[in-house]
Amino acid sequence: MKLYYLPGACSLADLIVLQWIGEDHEPVRMDLGSLRSPDYLALNAGGTVPLLVHDDLSLTENVAILGYLADLHPEARLLGDGSPRARAEVMRWLGFLNSDVHKAFIPIFKPQRFLPDSSQSSALADTARRHVSGYLKRLDEGLEGRNWLTGERSIADPYLFVLSRWAAATKIDMRGLDNIARFSEHMNSDSGVRTALALESSLGEKTR
Repeated sequence: MKLYYLPGACSLADLIVLQWIGEDHEPVRMDLGSLRSPDYLALNAGGTVPLLVHDDLSLTENVAILGYLADLHPEARLLGDGSPRARAEVMRWLGFLNSDVHKAFIPIFKPQRFLPDSSQSSALADTARRHVSGYLKRLDEGLEGRNWLTGERSIADPYLFVLSRWAAATKIDMRGLDNIARFSEHMNSDSGVRTALALESSLGEKTR
């Protein structure tokens, strides 16, 4: 199994889950140049990360990869307790994180996709920050009295961890989001999370 990832990208969520389930894998570090290489585009025409290659399966899209990894190791209970209701609760949060919160960061990271006039990029980014802040308030409310989004560790938690790191890095107002702050501290103390972060950092000189 290989996971193609980019440091700082949402692929960190997959690296964390791979640690949690104990699946042997080869992390393959990419950069902006290698994402557009002919060899990589032959594997993933979108030129994005993450990409999971497992035997004859090449799987893109973070939600699909996280779900696949969880299904490979049901004993880890990363999709709930096995009941349809618990699985739906995990997927509800995962869908919100992927479809709403993640996409709300795009005008901050890549304002040129929306505005040909770069002089207005700052105003666009500020508007996007307000949208993200509103989403984070909903997530903060969801974490009230919980260490995990659904009350039990799931594949939604690493995704939230990644997005909370993005929020801090892009100067989004996180005042009053005490539950997210507590969640981030909890994740940072997790051995699998620490291993994934260290692995991402230690492969800094390796580019494929």
